[in-house]
Amino acid sequence: MSRQEQTPESLEPAREASEAVPSASADPDQDPEVLGEGVPPGKKAKHFWPTAGRIAGLFAGHRVGLATVTAFITVSVVLAVLAPQYLGKATDVVFAGVLQRDLPAGTSQAEVVSGLRAEGNDSLAEVFAAMDLVPGAGIDFHRLGVLILLVLAMYAGSSVLAWAQGWVLNKISVIIIRDLRERVESKLHRLPLSYFDTRRRGEVMSRVTNDVDNVQTTLQQTFSTLLESTMRVLGIVIMMFILSWQLALVALVALPLSAAAAGVVGSRAQKHFGRQWAATGALNGQIEEDFSGHRLVTVFGRENAMADQFDERNDELYSAAFSAQFTSGTIMPIMQFISWLSYVGIAVVGGLRVISGQMTLGAATAFIQYSREFTQPLSQVAGMATQLQSGVASAERVFELLDADEQEPDPPAIDLPERTEGRVRFDQVSFSYSPDEPLIEDLSFEAHPGHTVAIVGPTGAGKTTLVNLVMRFYELDSGRITLDETDITSMTRAQLRSRVGMVLQDAWLFEGTIRENIRYGRLDATDEEVEAAAVATSVDRFVRSLPDGYETLIEDEGGNISAGERQLITIARAFLAAPALLILDEATSSVDTRTEVAVQKAMAALRQGRTSFVIAHRLSTIRDADTILVMNQGRIVEQGDHDSLLAARGAYWDLYRSQFQEGKA
Repeated sequence: MSRQEQTPESLEPAREASEAVPSASADPDQDPEVLGEGVPPGKKAKHFWPTAGRIAGLFAGHRVGLATVTAFITVSVVLAVLAPQYLGKATDVVFAGVLQRDLPAGTSQAEVVSGLRAEGNDSLAEVFAAMDLVPGAGIDFHRLGVLILLVLAMYAGSSVLAWAQGWVLNKISVIIIRDLRERVESKLHRLPLSYFDTRRRGEVMSRVTNDVDNVQTTLQQTFSTLLESTMRVLGIVIMMFILSWQLALVALVALPLSAAAAGVVGSRAQKHFGRQWAATGALNGQIEEDFSGHRLVTVFGRENAMADQFDERNDELYSAAFSAQFTSGTIMPIMQFISWLSYVGIAVVGGLRVISGQMTLGAATAFIQYSREFTQPLSQVAGMATQLQSGVASAERVFELLDADEQEPDPPAIDLPERTEGRVRFDQVSFSYSPDEPLIEDLSFEAHPGHTVAIVGPTGAGKTTLVNLVMRFYELDSGRITLDETDITSMTRAQLRSRVGMVLQDAWLFEGTIRENIRYGRLDATDEEVEAAAVATSVDRFVRSLPDGYETLIEDEGGNISAGERQLITIARAFLAAPALLILDEATSSVDTRTEVAVQKAMAALRQGRTSFVIAHRLSTIRDADTILVMNQGRIVEQGDHDSLLAARGAYWDLYRSQFQEGKA
């Protein structure tokens, strides 16, 4: 792309001006998303586990950080898992102290147990036998204090390490997303023009913004939670089996039930999340179109129609989002109900084991705490499944963009003279957007240095496609194009486009001052050179009348200056770049007749000494062209100057006569 117009949006008018875009001939069997509608409604991520694996692969360059996070989580979980056991021991100290305080001092535990059995109180005897009693001693407050301090230290250490791992992981996640955004941005510049031709800009924007943001949320919330929850479940299961394998089996009944619930509900939620993100992309595209074409919508009085269309797509998003959130939201209540069932079973069986003397009260208390903590990480995993499903769906859309076919790689840079003559030759060039719909076939002609070549013809004749091929926005099917006898495919795109200037029908201006917009043509230009280009192209005349002159800030899309003034600024931008080859694509079609005179004068100054391709519908603007090419269905049907073509009374004469009659009418 030329230095003058380096944004994908600036190419939109060129694509729309003369022929149908490739989407009109897109493969009907390809993914519907190619046509800009996002993931088909009701369709979940096509490759969940491979995409999840690619998400995990984003951490490949952060192994040390991940090892640190894993170590912190491991120690934090170990401390948190061990704490209930010591809290149970503290409970035993209190319970034993209360019981042994009322027992006769000097007797042994065995004597107390034997006495209870002799009295027929076997259940209480079993409870006393399972404990470590010192009759008459009371509560051992020293040991109790040590145990409580130890438990507090464990929980404090676990909390500090949990905070530390969160800090490290958040830093890693932010770096990964920063790099991912850079990859996406770089990828956009390597994609061929056909990629943007076959997709709505709102859909692409949704992938670059919303989907990347959702991936970031997934990385920050799910990785540590899943790792910590998994380790916590494993640690709790081990401790429960150590305390009582019978109660552990009761608790583990919740696992298959929870897994089944999460699997059934999660699969349904994933489908709805796919619909939600597809609807989000469609709605973003609708909003982008509404704002970009707001003036046109107002002119044709289509506000209500656009509002109705917005409401329809907004309702689609509402329906998909509600279904996704409602379905995923049922996972937690189901998991909670299952945990309550497990808790009831543990309480009943545990109470029976304490009474029978098979467990101490402290061990039973610790086990109940473990059972409560056991369901918490399972619920967290279930909750994260919702975010993970949404994040994987977004990541798949981002990866599809990153995996899209790129334009052919540049060859090695070759040595070229600093200034070229601008001789362009088409040698048996053939090109089509779709193999079954030929457009340009076996086209040959030559544009001589310094000459102006005008290209005219009906819509769809291939006029804009012709100049797009010169710029290598598309690659040829066969034949070749040379610039000063050098095949353009042997140059890098930067080498080619640095020698070409483009002025499009839609005068695209960037946020910034008028001076900065002109300097965009050559960033190292001095203020004097910028102003000289403005004088040569009639920009200086109206700029001097503005309060801030060249420092006037351009509002959104240049709304504070007229269409003709915007066009003159883009011509000044091209003039400053001093290209050897110039392409003017319908540069006067959006201005009035009076302004057209100023624009024509500016373009005449711009074309001076340069080979120029001029695409025009108004034949009155190209009378002085050295060569006029009349195209129809991708072929040159006539060529010559204005007078000779009129004298031939062929296709050009028909076009000219029809415009003359329309103008007269």
